[in-house]
Amino acid sequence: MKQFIPLLFLLAACGHGSVVAPAAVKDSVFVQTFPLSKGQLTTAMSLPGQLLPFQTVDLYAKVPSFVKDMYVDVGSKVQRGQLLATLEAPELQASRSASESLLHTQEALYRASKATYDRLYATSRIPGTISPNELEIALGKMGSDSANLAAARSKYQEATDLQSYLEVRAPFDGIISARNTYPGAYAGQGVATPLMTLQEQARLRLVIDVPEVATAYFRNKDTVRFTVSTLPGRTFSAVVTRMAGAVDPSLRTENIQMDVVNSHGELLPGMFAQVSSNLVGSPDVFVVPLSAVTGNSRDIFVIRVRRGVTEWVPVQKGRTSGGKVEVYGDLATGDSLIATATDELKQGTPVFVKQ
Repeated sequence: MKQFIPLLFLLAACGHGSVVAPAAVKDSVFVQTFPLSKGQLTTAMSLPGQLLPFQTVDLYAKVPSFVKDMYVDVGSKVQRGQLLATLEAPELQASRSASESLLHTQEALYRASKATYDRLYATSRIPGTISPNELEIALGKMGSDSANLAAARSKYQEATDLQSYLEVRAPFDGIISARNTYPGAYAGQGVATPLMTLQEQARLRLVIDVPEVATAYFRNKDTVRFTVSTLPGRTFSAVVTRMAGAVDPSLRTENIQMDVVNSHGELLPGMFAQVSSNLVGSPDVFVVPLSAVTGNSRDIFVIRVRRGVTEWVPVQKGRTSGGKVEVYGDLATGDSLIATATDELKQGTPVFVKQ
């Protein structure tokens, strides 16, 4: 340290400004500092994900029946409303026929009672021809037959609806990914296995679980990249479209989903994906070299130089990238921080700053 003293006297003699006195320099530690400034860190994160069909549904028989015909098989592409299978249930056909006959009977009774009432009403316009009581009885009969007709229509509609359940149709465009039954098999109540499974595969969902510490860096409409092991060398992109908005209390993660266009069918539902994204931090954060942050068993801190002495400033560390780290604490832009901090440099130590 004594080797700097002659140089300081020489600089003073040459008129280059004031310098620290020899006694002060002797007790000081030479350090290198940098001015504190704000910056923006961008870090890359890689997370495992899974590709799922955009829509998937297991198709069951709605009524007890037997499979009559199957018109699709595994891998069949279907369109919304397309007939996939027909079922048969003789008791439903018998019930529909009975309700249809009852409907025709009630229609005939109502027409007859209405015609009777209309004739009596027309005749009653001539005073003394029809008693008021007889007209009221005819009106009541017509009202009763009208109510019975409405009930018969409802019962017939119910039987017709049940009959329509014997046709299994596609609820959306997709591909049959599983078929579990064949003609002649029983379907309906008590059968746990679906007739078939329909999936929408032209569009997929990429699902990832983001750790709690990284949830603030994902936003709607962000673009991420992902790869799948079955297609090495290929990189796909997707846009964040749905965020759970809550952290799973057991996993401490947030569920985030992205839509993936899969019009060529290269990607299959169920594939695992490796998702990578650039997490861009806030531009209003202090960023320092990693070497400027140190700590001991109690605190993490940076060392600030003020009036020629050191000052420990407790901080919290944020993200780290490229040898730099975000710090949060009682700091201000322009503070002079020691570039290589160590807890051996105690607080209040006189220092001499190297230029």
